[in-house]
Amino acid sequence: MSWFLWLGSAPSLLLVGLVGRELGLGVGSQVVQAVTCSRWETSGVTGLFQDGDVVIGGLFSLFYKPPAMDHDFTQLPPYKPCTRLQGLPLQYIYAMVFALEEINESGTLLPGVKLGYHIHDSCGLSFWALQAALSLLGGKGSSCSLSAAMANYSAAYGEESGERTGDQSVPLIIGGDSPNTAQILSRLLRPLSVPLISYTASCPCLSDRSQFPNFFRTMPSDIYQVRAIAQLAIRLNWTWIGAVVAKNSYGLISIKIFQEETRGAGVCLAFVETLRRENIVSDATRAALAIQASTAKVILIFTWYTDVRELFEQLDARNVTDRHFLASEAWSTSGDLLQNPSSSKVASSVLGVAIRSSVIPGFEKYLRNLSPSHRPKDRFLREFWENVFLCHLGDTAPANKLLQKDPLPPCSGTESLQTVQNLLTDTSQVRVTYNVYLAVYAVAHALHRLLLCPDIKSLPRNSSSTCSIPKHIKPMEVLQHLMKVNFTTPQGEMFYFDGADVPAKYDLVNWQKTLGGKLKLVLIGRVDGYDLQMNESAIQWSTGSNQVPVSVCSESCRPGTRVATRKGEPLCCFDCLPCTEGEISNITGSPNCEPCPPEFWSNSDRTACVPRQLDFLSFNETLGITLTTVAVFGVTVTTTVFVVFLYYRQTPMVRANNSELSFLLLLSLKLCFLCSLVFIGRPSVWSCRFQQAAFGISFVLCISCLQVKTMVVLAAFRSARPGAEALMKWFGPGQQRGSVCFFTSIQSTGSSA
Repeated sequence: MSWFLWLGSAPSLLLVGLVGRELGLGVGSQVVQAVTCSRWETSGVTGLFQDGDVVIGGLFSLFYKPPAMDHDFTQLPPYKPCTRLQGLPLQYIYAMVFALEEINESGTLLPGVKLGYHIHDSCGLSFWALQAALSLLGGKGSSCSLSAAMANYSAAYGEESGERTGDQSVPLIIGGDSPNTAQILSRLLRPLSVPLISYTASCPCLSDRSQFPNFFRTMPSDIYQVRAIAQLAIRLNWTWIGAVVAKNSYGLISIKIFQEETRGAGVCLAFVETLRRENIVSDATRAALAIQASTAKVILIFTWYTDVRELFEQLDARNVTDRHFLASEAWSTSGDLLQNPSSSKVASSVLGVAIRSSVIPGFEKYLRNLSPSHRPKDRFLREFWENVFLCHLGDTAPANKLLQKDPLPPCSGTESLQTVQNLLTDTSQVRVTYNVYLAVYAVAHALHRLLLCPDIKSLPRNSSSTCSIPKHIKPMEVLQHLMKVNFTTPQGEMFYFDGADVPAKYDLVNWQKTLGGKLKLVLIGRVDGYDLQMNESAIQWSTGSNQVPVSVCSESCRPGTRVATRKGEPLCCFDCLPCTEGEISNITGSPNCEPCPPEFWSNSDRTACVPRQLDFLSFNETLGITLTTVAVFGVTVTTTVFVVFLYYRQTPMVRANNSELSFLLLLSLKLCFLCSLVFIGRPSVWSCRFQQAAFGISFVLCISCLQVKTMVVLAAFRSARPGAEALMKWFGPGQQRGSVCFFTSIQSTGSSA
């Protein structure tokens, strides 16, 4: 038997309940009957309520300034509401109300079923959202006996129980605007199987169905927007990028995914600076100094728009105006930044991903027709009305009386939003608002499937199928049917949940200056899943031209050079070395040089292989004519001597001169003269192969003959000495021929090899 005790932060909430259905505690347990609890003051009264057959819960960060609380733990903390109402979250609330009223008036979607809403302010804080969520689950009553709580809990899980006591709780909540809040709420609602649909939480961690089985969202996962930004960097050839990210899961996970997506594409991060909201001034100053010192001209920013505003102000103070920015959806469409004077100086060149904008027919008219006289119980609208028109409604105290030194005049009753231009009435860029609108329609279609009664005649005889009753809808049933939602939106788009996620759809936007010097958003492309379509000619760069700015650590190596990485530096930082002779590179940024084929040579720029230039000695040149004349003269003289020796071969003088070696010597000399003619004229394959071998063999034959003749003469003189008569037998005719053939064969073997 396990119990948990929840002590909420101020205003405090005490809730005692069961951890899970599996605990097996019956409603009639004496322990349950004996223990009662009461709830302290909560923020539940500061909400927007409309009862119906099915009530949908809503959590929105409408007020952004939490109250100052004194936690001395000596007395109950007094309830104090959050203050400083925001216009844009109020538009989200009315988008939910508008969608519900639109569905209630529909004759095809949930006919005969009225949808209601219980909407609370979460004040932008996780513990405030927890408190509001528990209020939604428990109704608006002030007492909570555990027997009633057990009955409600059992009914939610499908066990038999009587009619519920107290107020109607919600089977589903639309809320969880930040990843941290969404994770906390999803874990809180998981034991009760209550679905949570977020309209802005985009952390990829929330796609894990094992941890968050009851979580859904109409906002795509950050994985897809980071992939789109990575594609932009690669497509625009930005290889040297600085990064400034929030020091939380949003920023750190996004920059990690960006690095994974650009790995292998030659994109490097020059630096990564982190921003913490609690130290935003010092962190923004440090990031601005890093941007100023870096050579990176493109800065990637993943953080909230308030952090970006401080960063731009720091850059403006340092006159850093030549940077281009890649924006995430968290600030790419921020009206506050577009109107900030520092933005027009620092960030006139912004390219970003934005939540897909769409049109909600009739929504602008609905907003402009809002009036406290039509919605007297709408406290949110009353406070907004007083802030806009600087008056107070007569039947209540001024909502901002603490902020005014003088009391505001009463409202005249003629005020209207028809001509008011502010964040509530501006529907030109309906983005997050459309996500809220889609979330309501997703819930409606899930309920439609759940409440749709099958045709009894078409069911099998033994079928146990029954119709669900709107008042007794179980959260588990809604959760199961949400997983199967698949419908066409009123705008004609297909909508379905893939696990917790929806199909990724984004806009690509560009900040452009108007003639008056103000910044405006311009749509330049779309992202559908992994498909990125962009009109580059529509982009306006701060340089004043349509040429894409360059952001590289090292300029790309031109053809004729190769990349040489620098030791200890990123791969994007390198030197360019020229190719050596005989090697080329014909592409930009070549990692190495390629050798030319054997018959080719590199040109002077080392960018192409050209046929080798043939330089040869022509017969028509002066040197060619001279060498030819000398060769012919030598052949003629050698032939004449050969003929004379041949004619007088029987004479003692010729015979004494070793006629065989003399004839071989004359023959080799003639061949040497003739071989020189082979080196003159255009070379060919056979001439190149023949000239070296022929000249080598002829020359060795000539030298061999001279050497043998010299050795024979030397042996003849040595044999004249007493006792050396046997020396001549080693230099007979056979040995002479053998010596010449041996020496010549060595050269012949070398030439053939």
